[in-house]
Amino acid sequence: MEIGISTFVETTPDVHTGEVISHAQRLREVVEEIALADRVGLDVFGVGEHHREDYAASSPAVVLAAAASQTSRIRLTSAVTVLSSADPVRVFQDFATLDAISNGRAEIMAGRGSFIESFPLFGYDLDDYESLFEEKLALLLKIRESEKVSWSGGHRPAIDNLGVYPRPVQNPLPVWIGSGGNQESVVRAGLLGLPLVLAIIGGSPLQFAPLVQLYKKAAAHAGHDVSKLPVASHSHGFIARSTEAAADKFFPSTQAAMSKLGRERGWGAYTRATFDAARRFEGALYVGDPETVAEKIIHLRKHVGITRFLLHVPVGTMPHEEVMSAIELLGTEVAPRVREEITKWEAQHEAGK
Repeated sequence: MEIGISTFVETTPDVHTGEVISHAQRLREVVEEIALADRVGLDVFGVGEHHREDYAASSPAVVLAAAASQTSRIRLTSAVTVLSSADPVRVFQDFATLDAISNGRAEIMAGRGSFIESFPLFGYDLDDYESLFEEKLALLLKIRESEKVSWSGGHRPAIDNLGVYPRPVQNPLPVWIGSGGNQESVVRAGLLGLPLVLAIIGGSPLQFAPLVQLYKKAAAHAGHDVSKLPVASHSHGFIARSTEAAADKFFPSTQAAMSKLGRERGWGAYTRATFDAARRFEGALYVGDPETVAEKIIHLRKHVGITRFLLHVPVGTMPHEEVMSAIELLGTEVAPRVREEITKWEAQHEAGK
C-alpha cells in the first residue's frame, strides 16, 4: 500500500486576509513540501497541471525536477498531465529528463483534465476532446516502447523514423491513466494494461468498487496480469492532532475553492453541512486525526481495492506550515498504521486461500 500527496499548487485568496500568494512563492513552498514528504517516508508526490491564474503549476515536470535533487526515494508524478492539449513527444522528453535527474523515480499520470483552459491556449478544438486524448495516448505509449518512432495521426504532424531522447532510466517509463470515474476511461486503462488513478472526491468511495472490478475485468480480458496493476485514489483531505482541529482548519479554504468552482460549473452551494457529511466514515473527505484518516484509508483498500492513496492537500490556499504539518502526520503516523494493518490483512487473506 503506497501513501502520498497530490497538489494543484493553488494560489487562491487567503480566506482570512484576502491576500493572494505569488506563483513564485507557492512553487517554492511546494518544493519544500515534496522534500518533507520524502523525509517522512511517503511513497509518492503528484503535481497537477493547470493553465489559469489561481493555479501555479503549468509545468509539473519542472516543479518535480526542482524537488528531485532534494529527495532520494519518493516517486514524482504529474497529477495529471493534460495530454489532450500537450505534445506527447515533449511530455515524454520532459518526464524522461525528470527520470534521469531523479534516478528512476518519475511517473506520468495522463488524463483529459477537468479544466479546459489549455485547449484554446494551445490551439485545440474542444469538439476533438475524445479523439485528441486517444490519439496522443497512443503516440505517448509508442514513444516509450521504441527509441525510433514512425507515426501519423490526425492532430499532429507525422514522425518518420525519428529518435526521441533522452531515454528514461525506467523501462518502461510508468504511465498511469487518471479518471474521474468514467467507465470508458476505466476500460481503456484496463485494456491497455496501464495503472489506474480514480479521483474519489464526492459521494461514497465504495461506489467506485464496481469500477475497479470493471477495470480488472478489462485488463484480464486483454491478457494482462491483474495482480501487477496498481489502482490509486486521489482524495481531498487534511490531518491534524484532533479531528475537530482538522475540520476547522480545512473547511474555510475548501469552501472558498469549491464555491468558486461551483459558480463556474453550476454546482450547488458548498456549506459546512456538505463538508461535514463528506467527512463521515463513509464519505469521500479524509479529514481528521491520524487514527481517523488511517482507518478510512484501510477501509478503502479492503473494500474498493485501492493500492495507492494520494491525499490531496491543500484545497484552496492554506498556510504553508499547516500543509507541512499535515504531510508530516501522514508520513509519520498515518502511513505506518495503514501499512501495518494492510500487511496483516493481506497475510490473513493469503493464509485463508
